[in-house]
Amino acid sequence: MTDLKLVSSVRCFEGEQRRYEHQARTLDCTMQFSVYLPPQALSSEHVPAVLWLSGLTCTDENFSAKAGAQRVAAELGLALIIPDTSPRGDQVADDDAYDFGKGAGFYVNATEQPWAKHYQMYDYISKELIELVHRELPLNGRLSISGHSMGGHGALIMALRETERFESVSAFAPIAHPSACPWGLKAFTGYLGEDRATWQEYDAVTLMRQGHQCPPLLVDQGSNDNFLAEQLNFSLLEETVKSLDSPGHLRLQKGYDHSYYFIASFIEEHLRFHHSYLTR
Repeated sequence: MTDLKLVSSVRCFEGEQRRYEHQARTLDCTMQFSVYLPPQALSSEHVPAVLWLSGLTCTDENFSAKAGAQRVAAELGLALIIPDTSPRGDQVADDDAYDFGKGAGFYVNATEQPWAKHYQMYDYISKELIELVHRELPLNGRLSISGHSMGGHGALIMALRETERFESVSAFAPIAHPSACPWGLKAFTGYLGEDRATWQEYDAVTLMRQGHQCPPLLVDQGSNDNFLAEQLNFSLLEETVKSLDSPGHLRLQKGYDHSYYFIASFIEEHLRFHHSYLTR
């Protein structure tokens, strides 16, 4: 008996854009997530996948509707796995601000009340959801990870901490050093408490400085991003990555902002980047 309930399915580039619902044990609530299955997966072939983590205020549907990723995923034979950004439901704690609570889980395992009961997003995605989709869907076990903003932060920390799990990692405008920006300070204090030592395992720059190995890396950042100066710490990430034994590719894209227009402009390059490692 499957653990998944199919909520919707639409034809897209000879594949299917699906939305599933399941009872998430890690989060103690009902969750939905989106999946794009390329035509190869509908023809009895098991395919590699890219896990996409979205940013603040997003759900699992923003990327699938706005990024334009399905055409390239269909060509390359890549599945796209797109989780939600936080636990959901009336019983789940929330906050009036856009950058905390529902839609702003920050991909951490919360330790503070009232958040700890449901906000276990790191374990939900890195363990429960990955295991679920590989058990229930035609995937071959090879996986890469990408994300935007808060989701770029999530992609980087998961790739650094779960190095054996991911073939490659990419990000668009990631919150690279959340311990030292307003969004991260608010989220980490609220979810994790005042002990900053606890924050380190959820901070990409800190993890890199501690010697965590990074899979092949691609990062794009728009030069006209209105969050660049205060929130994202791109220059610090660039400096840190350059010090690694296997530095990645970090690109400042002139004139681009923080929106999905930026993501849509470069998502093809990111998917082709991941495909090159997923099929080696």
